[in-house]
Amino acid sequence: MAIHSDFKRDWLSNPKTEFLAGLVVALALIPEAIGFAIIAGVDPRVGLYASFSIAVIISMIGGRPGMISAATAAVAVLVVPLVRDHGVEYLFAATILMGIFQAIAALLRLDLLMRFVSRSVITGFVNALAILIFMAQLPQLTGEAFTWQTYAMVAAGLAIIYGLPKLTSWVPSPLAAIIVLAAVSIYFRVDVSTVGDMGELPDSLPWIHIPQIPITWETLQIIAPYSLAMAAVGLLESLLTASIVDDMTETRSDKKRETYGQGIANFVTGFIGGMGGCAMIGQSVINIKSGGRRRLSTFVAGVMLLVLIVGLGPLVAQIPMPALVAVMIFVSISTFRWKSFTEITHHPWPSNFVMIATVVMVVATHDLSIGVLTGVLLSGIFFAWKVRQLVTIQDFVEVTTHRYVFGGQIFFGSVDMLYEAMEFNEEGIDTVIIDVHDAHFWDISATGMLDKIVERLQNEGKTVELIGLNEASATLVEKYSDNDRPFESLGVVGH
Repeated sequence: MAIHSDFKRDWLSNPKTEFLAGLVVALALIPEAIGFAIIAGVDPRVGLYASFSIAVIISMIGGRPGMISAATAAVAVLVVPLVRDHGVEYLFAATILMGIFQAIAALLRLDLLMRFVSRSVITGFVNALAILIFMAQLPQLTGEAFTWQTYAMVAAGLAIIYGLPKLTSWVPSPLAAIIVLAAVSIYFRVDVSTVGDMGELPDSLPWIHIPQIPITWETLQIIAPYSLAMAAVGLLESLLTASIVDDMTETRSDKKRETYGQGIANFVTGFIGGMGGCAMIGQSVINIKSGGRRRLSTFVAGVMLLVLIVGLGPLVAQIPMPALVAVMIFVSISTFRWKSFTEITHHPWPSNFVMIATVVMVVATHDLSIGVLTGVLLSGIFFAWKVRQLVTIQDFVEVTTHRYVFGGQIFFGSVDMLYEAMEFNEEGIDTVIIDVHDAHFWDISATGMLDKIVERLQNEGKTVELIGLNEASATLVEKYSDNDRPFESLGVVGH
């Protein structure tokens, strides 16, 4: 019964809107897929076939309904040296291995690492992608493409996209903009660049293709580093995009299933002569903004992409690029989190720094993984520093006894505070009490520092009393304490 309900929800609910949304995405995918194939140094059909395959497969087995996955620039830039040095057949093999690595990642539940990505990093990721999407449109607006007709058509496209929803919601406004501008361009023979100018469209269906490479250890050594990088970047972008779509639709998705889905999609795509891919935030936003929420829209996007390029290639080739530029500018504006400007004024400065650093690194390197990893690293450093500040240290001298009271979280980032607080070689002191009732020990750095302190005090001939270890901390000390286990003699562990 539940399966039947899920099928109706994902495939039969609001079919008209889902179909039209998928059609908009398919049109937007064509120049993107061609462009990414060119970046990778391969024939345009490699990018187009990959986008078809990945979108269709992920629509059926992915964990985030409504999200669009296809060939992407983030993956394409990684394989440029591989294609240049070894040829496209090695790219197909690397894509297959990429899928295997992603399936292994799903088995290892690496999707859970997304829990360590802070809200500031996600905001920076979104804003950086919006900037990159806009920057990707500049070549169509500058240089030889700098004509008044181009700007007029882009302006008209944006007017339709933003104005039509005020009149009717019957058809997605981005689709209407593409159709209207294509009709005007073809009828009046407007002198603007077209989809056909991006590269030759394929005229045949994809078919099973076994990579023509030697099956040797040397081959594996060549493709494995590329496959691992592709798998990591692809999953990172896919899982972050899934989280963003979750927020946009106010729904939850299965990240483990999405990880499996990405792996299977790339594995199969390598066998039909396609390149690797992952989720696309720009096309996902187009889909959501056009009303696509379910698996049907993603499936339609993949199928219609193939129908358009194979069955309607000559007509599609005449679609003016300014129409698609207008759609992508709309996506850029919709993707950017404009509220982040006002949030800067009242969010903590570390959060703002992480967000801005993520944006700067992504835009500077055009590498999403570098930007996100930078943000995650900074988030971890700032968090560790904040927790360190919560450590409290008090000490009292009573005749020949020196009593230290430690509180807070004791871990690798705060252990130095304990050591610096200790007074060694004190005259007139024969007993040292270390009270940790309000402290918690988290790692071997904490137990190691306690070892070091107690051993040094005992070597000075002092009696050391350690009191107040909670059960978890005492267990950690018992398991990892060094230096002949000095705490056993104190009677504070082993319970």
